[in-house]
Amino acid sequence: MTTEMDAGMNEALPVRPWKIPQSVLVIIHTRELQVLLMRRTGGTGETGEDARSEFWQSVTGSKDALDEAFSLTAHREVLEETGIDSRAAECTLRDWNMENVYSIYPQWLHRYAPGVRENTERIFSLEVPPDTSVTLNPREHTAYGWWDWRDAADRCYSSSNAEAILWLPRFAGR
Repeated sequence: MTTEMDAGMNEALPVRPWKIPQSVLVIIHTRELQVLLMRRTGGTGETGEDARSEFWQSVTGSKDALDEAFSLTAHREVLEETGIDSRAAECTLRDWNMENVYSIYPQWLHRYAPGVRENTERIFSLEVPPDTSVTLNPREHTAYGWWDWRDAADRCYSSSNAEAILWLPRFAGR
């Protein structure tokens, strides 16, 4: 493990590897197109409680390794953020074979290797039964709710997340 010395403490601290600029967006929904959204704990770059309380989103997350398949990233992130096992028999994970490329917010560029300014996000949907329980990761989200797909799109902070939800009826396998 690579370490660095903490200037004031003379203690070795682990150095985090650069974040991989490849991620997933997973829209979790029921057959009736009720969409799960979660409220972020913060991190929009805006300040104040109102900014954090309005950052609603679907599951997102980066690959842990360059050779990690997007589908494995999707399974892992869904489980980490919601407690939902996307491999369960009653769940259906669909790879839309679509990707968004977007600029990384300036306040998060330090997490990426020098010169990295864009992220590629692969889109998935996960159909779950209507009675699916959700267990949030409290470090990432403070609340969740289920909304009709149109209402869910209106609540999303991210325009790419909202746009993907609007495409949901075409990809949901109905």
